[in-house]
Amino acid sequence: MKTKAILAALALVIAPVSGVAAGCSGHQEASMSCAEGSVWNPETKACERTTS
Repeated sequence: MKTKAILAALALVIAPVSGVAAGCSGHQEASMSCAEGSVWNPETKACERTTS
């Protein structure tokens, strides 16, 4: 009985940690906001002024 309680407690401790680690693995790109008059360039990973 004591072993089952220890295993259950261990599972409750590990579950949230593994959930957080797996939670961000599916994102392909981050959101980025640029100042007015500029756009995000994913190749350079920087904001660049628009030419128009």
